[in-house]
Amino acid sequence: MTARLIIVFLLAVLMTVFFVVGGPDYLTLSTLHTHKVTLLHFVDNHYGISIMLAMFIYILAVALSLPGATFLSLVMGFIFGRWLAWSLLLVSATIGAVIVFWLARYLFYDWAKAKLEKIAVTKKIMSEFEQHALNYLLFLRLVPLFPFWLVNLTMAFTTIKTSRYALGTFFGIMPGCFVFANLGQSLAEITSIEQLLSPSLLLAFILLGLLMLLPVIFNRRQQVLDKK
Repeated sequence: MTARLIIVFLLAVLMTVFFVVGGPDYLTLSTLHTHKVTLLHFVDNHYGISIMLAMFIYILAVALSLPGATFLSLVMGFIFGRWLAWSLLLVSATIGAVIVFWLARYLFYDWAKAKLEKIAVTKKIMSEFEQHALNYLLFLRLVPLFPFWLVNLTMAFTTIKTSRYALGTFFGIMPGCFVFANLGQSLAEITSIEQLLSPSLLLAFILLGLLMLLPVIFNRRQQVLDKK
């Protein structure tokens, strides 16, 4: 219990520091436009350090579920180009998601499980979810309508194995990471992130996510037919 309280306290301190120092104010296009020359100059002169620093910041942002992950994804594309940024985003986001997954399981799993099992409908839903956890995970990762941090916490309260969770996360975020890394190259030319997130792009992600649910749908249909 003491170890858990210490971890919760440290997480609370880190998140408080982020907001006290005005973290969200740095994650804006205006700030990027103001400091882009200095930023690119630093990257040119300290390329290796820049990669490690960028990954560390991104992992920390995901692990603490801080706002601004979309902006950071675009900045990675702006700084490193689509291909390197894509690789860095995949690795960093997966590591950060696994950290959240571990923390949530360690800190809240027993409490959450006890609460959920008292609700019959929720228990049935969780049972169905756990039977096809990887398919649902891929769907949730592919469709950007579901907050990344919320998916991390939700999956922590299922029985999915860490290895499968990491694998599903890695492949599930692959299309999205590439899109944001690619769009990041145009970041210096736009005035609003909303300009990049078109309805057609969101629709493409939703359709791609639905493909991940086809095995679940077919399995359910087969079960119904077998009962008949």
